[in-house]
Amino acid sequence: MLMIPLPQKLRWYQHLVRRIAATRGSAWLFSLVAHRLDTPILRLTSGRNSATTFFSGLPVFNLTTIGARSGKKRSLPLTGLQDGDKVVLIASNMGGSRHPNWYHNLRANHEATITNTGESNIFTAHQAEGEERERYWLAAVEFFAGYADYAHMTGGREIPIMVLTPIDSSAA
Repeated sequence: MLMIPLPQKLRWYQHLVRRIAATRGSAWLFSLVAHRLDTPILRLTSGRNSATTFFSGLPVFNLTTIGARSGKKRSLPLTGLQDGDKVVLIASNMGGSRHPNWYHNLRANHEATITNTGESNIFTAHQAEGEERERYWLAAVEFFAGYADYAHMTGGREIPIMVLTPIDSSAA
């Protein structure tokens, strides 16, 4: 089972970084910089370390999808929630007015790979709706309060939530 470690206790600077990351200007800056830092660090440490986790205390893992238009593999580091063996991704785009590209990729091709701590697993994705979405949204805001701020920045766009369920490779 894929495990996304959650920090036991946040350090003082991680609280500060989380607060700063929820502001419009910082969200824009982090959206440009965070994945550029995390991608090589994750690659060098086999997915065990990331700048985002160090500075914010948020767990980071690598999502690989198939491009909706290009058909090519696309990988990027993301934070998410874990619900048992499921991984829940919040398509906040850091408060942007448009859905992130990875969301469109998962809608076009539901199969994806998640790599964390050097372990890769294949998942299938669906978009949470209704009560399921509400439950995950409340959990996401509790996990990182910045999601609520991002919801106000979107210009009215409802932030989608994607639920990834592992594909049982032993059944094949």
